[in-house]
Amino acid sequence: MPLKSRMGVLFKSTAVRLSALYILLFALCAAFLVFYVTGLSERILNNQTRESLKEEVQDIERAYERGGVTQLLRTMERRSRQPGANLYVIAGPNGEIVAGNVASVQPGVFDDEGWTGFPFRYERYDDSGGVKRHLATAHVFFLDNGFRVLVGRDLGEPSKLRLLVRQALMVALLIMGIGAVVIWFAIGRNALKRIDRVSAASQKITAGDLSQRLPVSGSGDEFDRLSSSLNGMLGRIEQLNEGLRQVSDNIAHDLKTPLTRLRNKASDALSAVDESAKHAALEAIIVESDQLIRTFNALLMISRVEAGSIAAELTDVDLSAIAADSAELYEPVVEEAGQQMVCDIAPGLSVRGNRELIGQAISNLIDNAIKYGAIKSEASNSGASSSGTTESEASKTEATQSDEPLSKITVRVARGASGVEISVSDQGPGVPEDKRAEVVKRFVRLDKSRSKPGTGLGLSLVEAIMALHGGRLVLSDTQSGHDAAPGLTATMVFPGMKP
Repeated sequence: MPLKSRMGVLFKSTAVRLSALYILLFALCAAFLVFYVTGLSERILNNQTRESLKEEVQDIERAYERGGVTQLLRTMERRSRQPGANLYVIAGPNGEIVAGNVASVQPGVFDDEGWTGFPFRYERYDDSGGVKRHLATAHVFFLDNGFRVLVGRDLGEPSKLRLLVRQALMVALLIMGIGAVVIWFAIGRNALKRIDRVSAASQKITAGDLSQRLPVSGSGDEFDRLSSSLNGMLGRIEQLNEGLRQVSDNIAHDLKTPLTRLRNKASDALSAVDESAKHAALEAIIVESDQLIRTFNALLMISRVEAGSIAAELTDVDLSAIAADSAELYEPVVEEAGQQMVCDIAPGLSVRGNRELIGQAISNLIDNAIKYGAIKSEASNSGASSSGTTESEASKTEATQSDEPLSKITVRVARGASGVEISVSDQGPGVPEDKRAEVVKRFVRLDKSRSKPGTGLGLSLVEAIMALHGGRLVLSDTQSGHDAAPGLTATMVFPGMKP
């Protein structure tokens, strides 16, 4: 790439433009400081020089008043021999130097009495090997005999100080510029590389690859925090997209059969001649339609929960009361199914959540326990029928068995190590450990449960509700060991409330 094009690309970078702007601002500030500090220092030195010269002039005037020209010359000669002496000059009325410690003075200096209005040039006696001119400021006063007396101070020290300060500030500016360039190369280029990596990953994500993640260096700086937040958002988007894809696939596969049955029943109703047959077909259509409506309602509820659209409705709720109300509501249904409801609910346990959703989750778990926890009973009845037992004997057996339920459904609420737990246990065949991650997916039903009514969405909804509440759903065996019917315990673990 040509140098001009490379520089053009470089200056399109925000970091480079900001660096250049900062360097320009630093340069302007440094230049202002140079002129301000040097000017201030020079004014302070000039004021100090004038004050000291005023005292010198007053001393010399007093010496002249005491002893005339003789005392004046002695005083000026003595002071001119001191280290770092001022300028002492006596000139005639025509401006010609008569005595003093300078060789010559710029013409016109002796014309007016008082302070010289501008720095004037003068030459020293030791300026050999070429003309060396110096600048000074002085106070001139006239004697009674027309002679002029000049007491001045060389301005070399203020000039040197001004030059020294300017050199120091220029060096500081140079160091600052070099430091800015070094910092840009050390930090700015690294930041630009990280931005380029983020841009490359973003382009892949825009192209549809949601598995891409923004790079995280592990330094914990602003870039890492931003990348981590965006990665979390991308993970959530990927999860929602995957859920949407799964829902679409599941609807295409699992709802095709009930829709086909619905269509066939509608066809039978149209072709039926007998009114009773038509009525039965229409009732079957209504049953199938209600089941489809329940399926879509469950899907809609899962989508709303997973999208977090009702997260703002979380309040402090009494979990014990919700579980007790749900158990009381389902107790007649449990007894009708030939099972027994057992409650072990610790009072006064509260969590932050949505009362309706938690109640829905408990209802789903109890409903599953009712449907799948009584399979042992069906197996017994089936075995009785297959062994040649008559229908009347089977009825007697069922009546006898109804007096003593074959299985129990236990609803338990307690405080656990991780928070508040609600568990619903049954004594059915349970779920194999290697299938527990599958049964919480949408429309997934094990072979043993396909004969039972349902959509395969109950546990999916419970898991989505627990994710919304920051908790988790845990599936385990009710009974330990190698029992043929270990049962299933579904536990909803809610995080404990902050005290």
